[in-house]
Amino acid sequence: MSRDQKLKERWELIVSKLSHQFAEGDVIDLDAIIYLIGVQELGQLHRDFKKEQKVDLMHIAICKLLTPYGYYELDFVDSDGWPHYKVKSQLPHLKAGEQSVLMKEAIVNYFLEIEFIE
Repeated sequence: MSRDQKLKERWELIVSKLSHQFAEGDVIDLDAIIYLIGVQELGQLHRDFKKEQKVDLMHIAICKLLTPYGYYELDFVDSDGWPHYKVKSQLPHLKAGEQSVLMKEAIVNYFLEIEFIE
């Protein structure tokens, strides 16, 4: 099986599992998955977030997802438990489709690492 096909199958499995768990079967999108990863990484699962905090959660997720690629590094966790990252390497300029593939690959790797999927 090709690498692209395996990525596609794993991505579809993640979307299916998260949609069932968090969206009552409605199909969850990439941004919602990134948000959920941010909430998971913050570790404050049972609270409401303001709009600005939701954007911050997505930033946390993106940094966490791209850390293994060498783009970010955890710098510190503040007194409220929010992780802060520093840029290690600038992201290359990618077309929208390339960005989407990179994020999907990073998300698949994240969920493999935490053993949400195999």
